[in-house]
Amino acid sequence: MTPDLDWEIQVGYPTSLIAGIDEVGRGCLAGPVVAAVVILPPVVDPAEFPWILKIGDSKKLSPERREELAPLIEGWVLKSGIGVATVEEIDRINIHHACHLAMLRALEELGPEFQPGHILIDGKFIPKELKGRTTAVVKGDDKCLSIAAASIIAKVWRDRHMAALDLRYPGYEFATHKGYGTPAHQAALKKNGPCDLHRRSFAPVAELVAKLAKASIKEAAPEFDF
Repeated sequence: MTPDLDWEIQVGYPTSLIAGIDEVGRGCLAGPVVAAVVILPPVVDPAEFPWILKIGDSKKLSPERREELAPLIEGWVLKSGIGVATVEEIDRINIHHACHLAMLRALEELGPEFQPGHILIDGKFIPKELKGRTTAVVKGDDKCLSIAAASIIAKVWRDRHMAALDLRYPGYEFATHKGYGTPAHQAALKKNGPCDLHRRSFAPVAELVAKLAKASIKEAAPEFDF
């Protein structure tokens, strides 16, 4: 499936500014959740910019293709923005609300000049702050050009961020798996224990933290049978 402008046109494009938003990192065991928003230009012409036809769901594109497209998209759209919710915020308010917080922060980056008349958001749920001017599109990164473009910007930004954090937290291979729960990541987590980047509200991390705490108590008081 190739994303097009059907959804954007239904909600007022191109006479109104339409924003597309997507987030990445929801299912990771470590690192922040990141959202991106884009405002498409009033004319989308693949004859002038053939690379537009390469835009799609970031999860289905190679890292090389995403890296190729991200700067092209950022230079082409009217405006884009990035929003981040930290690991601490994910653990405090849960991942669902943290995703919405990142989206709201991305929208703030647009500034007053580029406030959209309507917003298209990937998924099923709409932040309560945006109800009334937002449409949720299931698999929107497959269907909507604006959402797909946002997904690429968000994915590239987060991947670069996790690669940079790999230098600060060696031994976890964050530059490789970007915080997702791959076998290599879970093996490193068990070997090294959780670091500050790990989401302690996520079951695999929480279970390991509890196991390590229990082992520590046993070591401190071996005469007790836990």
